[in-house]
Amino acid sequence: MTDKLLYAAARPFLFLLDPEDAHNLTLPSLRRAAALGLTGMLPRPAADPRTVMGLTFPNPVGLAAGLDKDGAYIDGLAALGFGFIEVGTVTPRAQPGNPKPRMFRLPQANALINRMGFNNGGVDAFVRNVQASRFHQEKVGILGLNIGKNADTPIERAADDYLACLDKVYPYASYVTVNISSPNTKNLRQLQGADELDALLSQLKAAQLRLADRHARYVPLTLKIAPDIDGEQIRTIAAALLRHQIDGVIATNTTTNRDAIAGMKHAQEAGGLSGAPVKALSTAVIRALKAELGDAVPIIGVGGILSGSDAREKQDAGAALVQLYTGLIYRGPALVRECANALRS
Repeated sequence: MTDKLLYAAARPFLFLLDPEDAHNLTLPSLRRAAALGLTGMLPRPAADPRTVMGLTFPNPVGLAAGLDKDGAYIDGLAALGFGFIEVGTVTPRAQPGNPKPRMFRLPQANALINRMGFNNGGVDAFVRNVQASRFHQEKVGILGLNIGKNADTPIERAADDYLACLDKVYPYASYVTVNISSPNTKNLRQLQGADELDALLSQLKAAQLRLADRHARYVPLTLKIAPDIDGEQIRTIAAALLRHQIDGVIATNTTTNRDAIAGMKHAQEAGGLSGAPVKALSTAVIRALKAELGDAVPIIGVGGILSGSDAREKQDAGAALVQLYTGLIYRGPALVRECANALRS
């Protein structure tokens, strides 16, 4: 059976479960299958290397952060054929996240709402998981490590959390993503404001250069931003990226906008909306960023990719690479290959 048929058979059962329970069943099963060598039978995209941020990506389709917050399932996820894997968001200290239930499916919209709240085991456990992965040990591919702040850290001290995480993950990352755009950590998106962003990026860039000296290896920094920003905010963010020589930008995180799902079950649940309803918002941000940045800062496009044509739309708007998350829930692992085929150079 192909991966498409296997997932078509499994999806009805998984969709009977609470979304978080399904998540907690699927990822350990994938890890076991990879450990037993069973994932070697899965078809993989043809090689289509892209050099972005000085890194060579085997193909331009990656996994977005959020699916594997603790870096515990890297090897299983890598077996699905991604050109790069991004794990996290991790915070300095372990935290449980928000109360359950905190994830909701909206099948009629090919969407999810989540308010997980950076639930993770803390950066020390995260690093141990990364170190234990064959992906890291054998330098199999490109690994992004996504960092955030603890929920109880005052926003004016947020930089301390990012700097602490950067220091610990730097030696193990192909690139590091600074997540300032989750809607599920109170006040986090304030860091996208002009003054706050300038102060944060200034400190992170200085730390990056110190760490590059210490480890004799330059690890690119990317910034992950929200889709719920206007033209002036996009210009402000683009100017800050250029001013501080940030290596890449990920557009975008989930949205708080509910226009596309009005009246649907779960539409009023708090949290970030992902999947098809965020596609147009994300693509608009990518297009506006590209107009401001040109080729100076590469864009990684994420948000609402459920088909190869969706991935192509992100690329046409200006994305050098794309990432999947919610599309995997609705389409399964065959989506990776479909998107890679659509983007083949």
